[in-house]
Amino acid sequence: MFVAMNRFKVVSGSEEAFEEVWRGRDSRLGEMKGFRTFHLLRGPNGGDYTLYASHTIWDSREDFEAWTKSEQFRAAHRDAGQNKPLYMGHPEFEGFESVVGAD
Repeated sequence: MFVAMNRFKVVSGSEEAFEEVWRGRDSRLGEMKGFRTFHLLRGPNGGDYTLYASHTIWDSREDFEAWTKSEQFRAAHRDAGQNKPLYMGHPEFEGFESVVGAD
């Protein structure tokens, strides 16, 4: 299993607009081999920003990397630049491979 996360510092007051972007987004993740699930997570407010994380679970790192090189990925991120005023800096990527797990 591979967990891919991007962390966003969303400018305070822009949370609703940021969440709406994600609600209306056609990610096409379901078309990809190895995709299991997606969640957008809202974290704590740090004063001038609220922390968010996009969180996907994949069967393997290879499946995730195939997504990043796919037409579906390009289509899902086509308009991403228009949303930069909603968050501070660049999203921070973190990837994790499962070492121990239980179902």
